[in-house]
Amino acid sequence: MATDIEIARAATLKPIVEIGASLGIPATHLVPYGHDKAKLSAGFLKSLADRPDGKLILVTAITPTSAGEGKTTTTVGLGDALNAIGKKASICIREASLGPCFGMKGGAAGGGYAQIVPMEDMNLHFTGDFHAVTSANNLLAAMIDNHIYWENTQNIDVRRIVWRRVADMNDRSLRQITTSLGGVSNGFPAETGFDITVASEVMAILCLSEDLTDLQKRLGDIIIAYRRDRSPVFCRDIGADGAMTVLLKNAMQPNLVQTLENNPAFVHGGPFANIAHGCNSVVATKAALKLSDYVVTEAGFGADLGAEKFFDIKCRKAGLTPDAAVVVATIRALKLNGGAAKDQLDQPDLARLTSGCANLGRHIENVKQFGVPVVVAINHFTSDSEEEIAAIKAYVEATGTEVVVCTHWADGSKGALELAEKVVTLANEGNSQFAPLYSDDLGLFDKIETIAKRIYRAEDVLADTKIRSQLDQWEQQGYGHLPICIAKTPYSFSADPELRGAPNGHSIPIREVRLSAGAGFIVVICGEIMTMPGLPSKPAALSIHLNEKGEIEGLF
Repeated sequence: MATDIEIARAATLKPIVEIGASLGIPATHLVPYGHDKAKLSAGFLKSLADRPDGKLILVTAITPTSAGEGKTTTTVGLGDALNAIGKKASICIREASLGPCFGMKGGAAGGGYAQIVPMEDMNLHFTGDFHAVTSANNLLAAMIDNHIYWENTQNIDVRRIVWRRVADMNDRSLRQITTSLGGVSNGFPAETGFDITVASEVMAILCLSEDLTDLQKRLGDIIIAYRRDRSPVFCRDIGADGAMTVLLKNAMQPNLVQTLENNPAFVHGGPFANIAHGCNSVVATKAALKLSDYVVTEAGFGADLGAEKFFDIKCRKAGLTPDAAVVVATIRALKLNGGAAKDQLDQPDLARLTSGCANLGRHIENVKQFGVPVVVAINHFTSDSEEEIAAIKAYVEATGTEVVVCTHWADGSKGALELAEKVVTLANEGNSQFAPLYSDDLGLFDKIETIAKRIYRAEDVLADTKIRSQLDQWEQQGYGHLPICIAKTPYSFSADPELRGAPNGHSIPIREVRLSAGAGFIVVICGEIMTMPGLPSKPAALSIHLNEKGEIEGLF
């Protein structure tokens, strides 16, 4: 079979105005970026307010492994299949970050015959949204240093600047740096660091804002530093919010592209799920719901990180109510979760598969805790045996959950027709009783414990007095109502990436807490998770190049 990039390159794309027309978007309300991608105008987005919403479907997955789960591939395959059975459906996913693209993950547009195109553009610079976020973030950093250099009328304590710079690349050498060396004219030396762009609070704000007015308010709410009396200094205090909004003006408009089967896909925003809230933008999701009968979206990594944050942060903040959820699993990944060696995944191993199914069962239970109906999609690999398929089906059905084998990677929409029918039935039965895991008025540490114990099945949360005091202080300052965004390894329910399967009784150690007052959540950093990743020993960048025809090779 051809590679992902070969399949994408061979696709016949329709002009983006035709894709827009399929949703009833006039060409005059599309801002084209070439022939195959466009942004929706702000005026058109406002005109959708009074339309009814379609059904919202979340695609999530088991704990990710190097064997692959195919969450985005399933999202695309399901969206195409819903259109194939005569439903008006759109797809909503995040934009790809250059860091993991050149690091270890590769592309983020699906795979096989279930992809969103143009694949090369989506995985690289796309419409420039990430560059706008990077520029806005770093403009604020520059204005903070400049404010201190000239007058410091806000009395910023240079020891308590909390705003960091960002770059959309995995670069471990930038995690901790010293700025303003070289003499008086360069300012006051200070310790700071870089995060990856997708971990920036600006990215989270972009993805949670309803419009430009809301965007500027949220940017103004960013806490950039503290004074000597420990009172917060906000972005608006140094006048940076207006210019940041200008930089993000176009980035706020959702991007419209298409699948290989020429169905509409909104690709907008991109906060990481292990260190941020892991969902595409609210404005794109809401626009899709107004324009479609069914909207298929996804949340990053496994359901313990992505789905939990989708429900507890995005849906809570945006007033969204999901109608159904799909949990994606592969037999290969379940065997790896069950203790199989990576080089033995193509060999039948019912014992390891059965052991690994506990991980799938845990994710099913967790999604059901939110009151959302669930169906399991087995993303089929050619190495899957009939005995293994029968075993996983029996396991899932014993939990009272329906399960479907899907072959959309190889067959496109034809391979996900049964899944589409199941999803339509679930969504239209009206059985969703969605509710977040915890209430707004629960204490901040109690919220953390609720997630740790009910989602991760931890025995306790380890936090020193300094962290607990910080949480108490934020509650006293009026931030106690905010939801929690836990940053931890995506490779385990625990904070230890080597602890696979469905562990119980472990502890979740909190290393640091950060207040994202503009985005509207508390970031809780656990274990060894980094907000600036590093490149692996053999990064994907080593395989990415231009061939003799000037075409990109190595993206996958």
